[in-house]
Amino acid sequence: MSKEETMYCAGCGVQLQLEDPGKLGYVPAEAFNKEPVICQRCYRIKHYNESSSITLKQDDFLKLLGHVGQTNALVINIVDIFDFEGSMISGLARFVGNNPILLVVNKIDLLPKVTNLNRLINWIQRQAKEHGLRVVDVVLCSAKKNQGFDRVIQSLQQHRGNRDIYVVGATNVGKSTLINRLIADFSDLEAELTTSQYPGTTLDLVKIPLDDGKFIVDTPGIVYEHRLTELVSKRDLTRLMPDKPIKPIVFQLNEGQTLFFGALARFDFIQGPRQSFTCYLSNAIEIHRTKLERADQLYADHKGVLLNPPNLEELENLPKLAKHPIHIPKGKVLDVQISGLGWIKINSDLGAELAIHAPKGVKVAIRESLI
Repeated sequence: MSKEETMYCAGCGVQLQLEDPGKLGYVPAEAFNKEPVICQRCYRIKHYNESSSITLKQDDFLKLLGHVGQTNALVINIVDIFDFEGSMISGLARFVGNNPILLVVNKIDLLPKVTNLNRLINWIQRQAKEHGLRVVDVVLCSAKKNQGFDRVIQSLQQHRGNRDIYVVGATNVGKSTLINRLIADFSDLEAELTTSQYPGTTLDLVKIPLDDGKFIVDTPGIVYEHRLTELVSKRDLTRLMPDKPIKPIVFQLNEGQTLFFGALARFDFIQGPRQSFTCYLSNAIEIHRTKLERADQLYADHKGVLLNPPNLEELENLPKLAKHPIHIPKGKVLDVQISGLGWIKINSDLGAELAIHAPKGVKVAIRESLI
């Protein structure tokens, strides 16, 4: 590759280089003549499902998003229904300018099959409004299962006009998977974007030409460290992120009882009438119940062993648990969400005093009940 020639990875969009294997965009000389040309990092993600420690810094992400407002585009904002609050991009309206926003809510295949989808759309519209996000449409889908994708295409055609399509979202919301499906419908391009369960897969703007001369533009996923999925090890990430419909688990609790979600988080029912709580989280996370008065000792004695994930070694790499006191007023049916882990629904309107213990920095939020 000559100095005059600039080429970009077909997978992640980063500028390619032949010199330094430790830097972004490295491609071995012998792989440079292959089609399409992808960097070594993308090659290892695609063929070996390996992660990489090379990611862009938060400031670089925001600079790239700032570019969106200077274009004439339909902005597809993809969020993860399993981590709705955690995957929302704060201040997105400032970045996109006057461009219309289509809110695509991915991974609905993870919700219990009894979920009322009309009620869910109304819930999402209210949540989006609370986040200051004015959207032209809300579409539910599962890019992985190809559910609801015809509705995504229909809404896109309705609201796009003669615009490029910019796709934005946090890491691990299914952005690249969705774009690959868009490519199949709107472009003759055969190459797929790099898709991976690890954060930071896309590193720069990736422009995919469409048949009408416009572009689909994939932007890097925003890395939010308030999501537990950004903090755990690669092995624990596969347990934390559901790959099949969630099986809700209901607990009838008296005040003074505690639930442990592995060693990742803890739910204390401190005070209130006996009532039920429903836990929505990956089926791979074991829940242990104990008395509140024994909770500290149980954690000290069994963290990383009985209480796992994570194991003892990986637990050392996580921030210490921080306590979040929570007041549930009477007359309200609410969820308590732990970003990246799931949520607990308070099933009655009797009121309760709770506490959530989660790694320091992880977002804990109270919201109107999703289900």
